Amino acid sequence: MKYLLCVGLTVALLNTAFGQSADKKADEVAIRATIDAMGKSWANHNYADIANWATPDIDWVNIVGMWWKGREEVRLAHQAFHDTFFKNTPWTLKNVTVRFVTPDVAIAHVLSHIGTYFPPDGIDHGTNKRPETDDMATLVLVKQSGKWLITAGENVEINEQAAADNPVNRARH
Repeated sequence: MKYLLCVGLTVALLNTAFGQSADKKADEVAIRATIDAMGKSWANHNYADIANWATPDIDWVNIVGMWWKGREEVRLAHQAFHDTFFKNTPWTLKNVTVRFVTPDVAIAHVLSHIGTYFPPDGIDHGTNKRPETDDMATLVLVKQSGKWLITAGENVEINEQAAADNPVNRARH
């Protein structure tokens, strides 16, 4: 009897583990699709579709510390920049790493490449060129009504010179 109980318990645990693993993989695919939708907004330089990938209460801190609260502010700010200095700037997704905090909350680290741009108006004034660079975004996603949406984001430009002096990299060697 003890043997049957142990076997039954083992089978139940394995089924639960494999079921969660399959669900986690499906969730990760859905999270990547959400990030792809955000990337499509960039590629189209049009953020009218932000409701497809962001919660109504999203907040975002951009690369220079501007903090936008709510989907309309995030849409307005992104659109304003894409109507000016990002209007011809490509964005290329390089890597996405997902970590689940709970079954309905995940953190995604998104490595991307951003082409050259000219703030604040998109016109080359001789001194305002921003070179192409890599960018790291940290996104918090929540699963609402079966759909993964971004509820918070923050992005930084990767500074290659500073990254070369990362103490964690020195400690690994």
